[in-house]
This record gives sequence, C-alpha cells and structure tokens, in this order.
Amino acid sequence: MKSEDTIVGEEEKERPLSLEDTFEQIEEVIAHLESEEITLEESFREYNRGMRLLQHCNATIDQVEKKVLQINEDGGLDEF
Repeated sequence: MKSEDTIVGEEEKERPLSLEDTFEQIEEVIAHLESEEITLEESFREYNRGMRLLQHCNATIDQVEKKVLQINEDGGLDEF
C-alpha cells in the first residue's frame, strides 16, 4: 500500500513529493484533461491521479499547519 507522501504515476517511480512538485503535477493533469485528444478512459485515470495529488497536498499542508507556532499573551510560543 502506498504512503500518503508518495504518488505513483504510470511513468514515474515511487518517491516523496514536495508541494512544488505536486503543484506542477496537478497543472500537468489539468492541462491533459483540457486537451481535446484525451480519451474517456485517460480522463478517468487523470482525474484519479489529480485527486491523489490533491489529497497529498492537503495532508502536507495539514502537517505544516500543526507545526506553526503562535505567540501567546506572555510572549511565549504555543503550537497552532
């Protein structure tokens, strides 16, 4: 089973993706879905790939949000 921080495409090996890489891949998915040459089967595959990429983004952003610190009233730091 794949971990949440890796995305496997047809032509790529399993590897952790940065948010920047993920956003680039999402843009590629959108461009492919918007092309006129895409078949219905390919569009379903691309849609599923895009959803996995979005889930990866959400999970990564959630992790970052949990690490953000807030300054409290006493000038100390509290986790957000």
